[in-house]
Amino acid sequence: MSLKNSLKVLVVDDTSVSRGLVCMSLEEIGFKNVDHCSSGEKAFDIATRQGVHIILCDQNMPGMSGLQLLQKLRTQKSTSRVGFILISGSMTKPLLDEARKWGLNNFIPKPFNTAKLKSVLQTVTGPL
Repeated sequence: MSLKNSLKVLVVDDTSVSRGLVCMSLEEIGFKNVDHCSSGEKAFDIATRQGVHIILCDQNMPGMSGLQLLQKLRTQKSTSRVGFILISGSMTKPLLDEARKWGLNNFIPKPFNTAKLKSVLQTVTGPL
């Protein structure tokens, strides 16, 4: 089975348009098992109850931010090794430094295209 068929990917963004764009790019790349939600709290619930391999998460969300979700995932044994890619339109060096301390796998600034997303994903998954 191909990697794109077996990996469980979760897209987290409070904006439906942004979620849709990321999901469409993942579909173009060939991922088959993609889920999405609109909050960090729901993402944590999905990750702990259903399990996921990779999370692509917006940074700026009400409630739990992307960085806060990353921190919470890394403190749980069952989710500590989940691949995590942070998405933001305002990526700053302090944000990236803090995220890297918590085990950020990669990041992608908005706006992006499918080729850039694939490239970022491959730093986490290897060749797709």
